[in-house]
Order: sequence, then C-alpha cells, then structure tokens
Amino acid sequence: MTEDLLSAATRLKVIGRAGIGLDNVDIPAATKRGIVVMNTPGGNVITTAEHAIAMMLSLTRNIPAGTATMKAGLWEKKNLQGHEVYNKVLGVVGFGKIGSIVADRARGLKMQVIIYDPYVTPEQIQKAGFDAVTLDELFARADYITIHVPKLKDTMGFINQDAFTKMKDGVMLINCARGGIVDEDALYAAITSGKVAGAALDVFAVEPPAKEHPLLTLDRVICTPHLGASTAEAQANVASAIAEQIIDHLQNGTIMNAVNVPSVTGELLTKLRPYLNLAEKIGSLQAQLNKGALKEVVIDYRGDFQGLDVNPVTMATLRALLSPEVKDDVNFINAGVIAKERGIKVTETAYSDSEEYLIMITVKVVTTEMSTTVAGTLFGKNDPRIVRINTFRLEMVPKGHLALIYNHDRPGSIGEIGTTLGIHQINIGKMQVGQDKEGERNIIFLCTDTPIPDPVYEELRQLKSVRTVIPLEF
Repeated sequence: MTEDLLSAATRLKVIGRAGIGLDNVDIPAATKRGIVVMNTPGGNVITTAEHAIAMMLSLTRNIPAGTATMKAGLWEKKNLQGHEVYNKVLGVVGFGKIGSIVADRARGLKMQVIIYDPYVTPEQIQKAGFDAVTLDELFARADYITIHVPKLKDTMGFINQDAFTKMKDGVMLINCARGGIVDEDALYAAITSGKVAGAALDVFAVEPPAKEHPLLTLDRVICTPHLGASTAEAQANVASAIAEQIIDHLQNGTIMNAVNVPSVTGELLTKLRPYLNLAEKIGSLQAQLNKGALKEVVIDYRGDFQGLDVNPVTMATLRALLSPEVKDDVNFINAGVIAKERGIKVTETAYSDSEEYLIMITVKVVTTEMSTTVAGTLFGKNDPRIVRINTFRLEMVPKGHLALIYNHDRPGSIGEIGTTLGIHQINIGKMQVGQDKEGERNIIFLCTDTPIPDPVYEELRQLKSVRTVIPLEF
C-alpha cells in the first residue's frame, strides 16, 4: 500500500491487516489522507511461538533429514543421532508477546531459560520467573538462541560475525522473527566453520530466497517458507477479527486496533489531531534519545486544551515511545496496557495555565540508564515544535532527517560542522540552535536534505567542539 496507490484510492476509508506486520503499508501517507490503518495484534502470537519451538525440536532431533532419507529408501539411524533439550540453556532475544510465550513453553520442556531485552526491566523478567542477562552473557551461556525482536534499524544484522564469535561452540540458532536480523553470510560462515551446529530459519532477508542461496545448501540448516503465523486457527482468528473491526468502523464509526488514530468520533478526532501529532513527535524524539528499559513516563499538560479529554494524547505519546520496542504490536488502544504489563509507571498532570505558550506538553522519561525531559507546543493551530530538551531551550521543527549535536559554545564550532558536511556534499536545509541555562553549551539541530551516512557521523564526533551526535528521523 504505497503512497502512489493511496493517492489514487480517493474513496478509501480503512486499511485492514489480518495479522501484525505493517511493513507494506505507508502509514504516514494513509494518515495524511485520513485513512484508518488497523491490524490484529495478538491474533497469531501463539502460532508463531509454537513454530519456533517446533523448529528447535526438529533441528535438535534431525526430523527433516530423517524423513528425507527414509523416503529415499535409506535407514540412517546412526548418522542422525540427536540431542535432548532437557536442561539445556535457551537464550531468548526479545521478551515481547511471542518471546514470552516461547520462554514459557521452553520452561515446560525443563529447559533453563535466560532472557535479553534492553526495553524490559530486569525486574519484569524476574517477575515472570526468568533470568535477565546481558546480550554477551546470553551469547556465552546459551545452547540455543531464538530471536523474537521486530525488524528495526537497530536490529538489522545485529546477529553478525562479532555475535557468532561470542557464542558458545555448537550453539543452535532459531529465527522465526524477521529476515535480515541475522546476517546470513555470517551465519553461513559460522555453520561451515563448526561454530554454529545448526540453524532453523522461517524467515530470510529476501523472500523467497534464491534457489542457490548458500544456506539452503547446508544439511545443518532447516527452513520453512515464513510459516510462523500460518495455522488454520491463526488465519481464521485474524481474518474474522479484521473483518469485524472494519465492519464496526464503517457501520458505527468505531475504531479498534488502529495504529494511526485513537478510538474517538470523527468530530473529536479533528479537534485532537494537532495535539496527537505533537505528542507523537515528542514521544518519537524521546524514544530516539533514551537508552535502557523504560521505567516511568510523566506527562504534563499546561494551557488551554479546550476542555478536551487528553487521554488519547497520552496514548499517542506512549505508542510513539513503545513503537521502537514492539513496533506494530502497539496501537492507540493497547499502549496503556502494554506499558502496564512492562511495569512502566505512567503519570498525567494538567494545569490550566502556561507561562510561555498557549499550550505545552512536557514528557519526562526515566529509564534504567537515564532521565530525559522534552517539551513541545504548537505554532499557529497545527505546527508542532520542540521547545525544550532537558535544560536546553530551542524551537525545533520535528520533521525529516535530523542530527542532534551537543557542542561547546565557542567561535568556529558551527562552521566546523558545516564544513565537514559540505565536504561530503550534504546540504543543510534548516538549522536550529539552543543554549542551556548557563549559556556554556549549545544544542544544534541540523535538518539535511538526505540522511547522513554513519562514517560522516563518526567524523562529526571526532571534531573537538562536538560532545555528542545523535541521528534522528521523523
């Protein structure tokens, strides 16, 4: 569902996804045209989790090879000796809905389960009865590693050559999440070297993979054609759910499991939309600035919100904050529930007065590693602006490719940054500068026409006047 297709679909009111993933829907383009985008989170999580367990057991006991050799008229009993999963260590990467179910099922198999998820507090993992570990510790201890994280910029290719080097010899890898999370070239090298004893793959970087794909030539790789969600029960559940949601929306105006609008009437949505847009920008910025698992979110509303119920605005903030962690699983309906499940304390305060602007939304986020405060307002009726980041005051337009630079306030520092970008033919479209309260440090937002490549970011970080550089996308 591309922008070109949506621009031609002039009567389109709603897009329904029978499932979770929305990688093939241009959500900003749909939102711009007032098209509701719905999915059915939770409809196939059990099915996908069971598939991961089935793949692990099939790999361990050589079931595909045993079937193939018997059908070829052979009796390869000695050559197909397997292992027990009993008392083995299963490392689960990602403790969302699917990862938590896999962990529970593995516990039933009497496996030792360890969990890595930087977005879930260790307390929440321990409360569920599992051990929270670092990624390096998981690599070092796990006999099996199963992947259950969304496909994001930070997760693409993160199971790479360096990761395999840190893993235990003879480890087995299961990926029923998304293609591209595992570096396939590095996996091939790790299997052929003997470092990895085998892999079970339901997903590939390019689907379907080419017939000559190197991994398909290896006996120690078993694979399925993206069957994680493909059971009769799951397909019936999500098909019925999305049909009911669309009917309810078209007949009664009810919006359920929408990822781009809250469940409110059309009239109220028109009034709320500028505040929702501002809240999403603040939440998205906070998600990109913060590191560690979310512990607390404090949202402060100040000014004249026309007597509107701001709960949808709070949900918009939470959805933007949680999206990098759980991606398409979170929407305006379940954002609060997911936050509660993860042990995140959410607090709202509201005051009718605002000292500087007609309205202001301030969001303080506390994680296991840091605390950050971001405030935003509206210029005119609809234009969101970020006006505060911690102690820095500024007026930043949250749009496009941005670089956030903390630098020492001294002559020539901004010119130094501009020169570095100019050498690489990167044009600065807009720039906003703010100072902290003491006036000793600057914060610079650069909006560039094209994304800044990682090597150029490294050059910027080496400049003497630069303290920190953070890439941002809106």
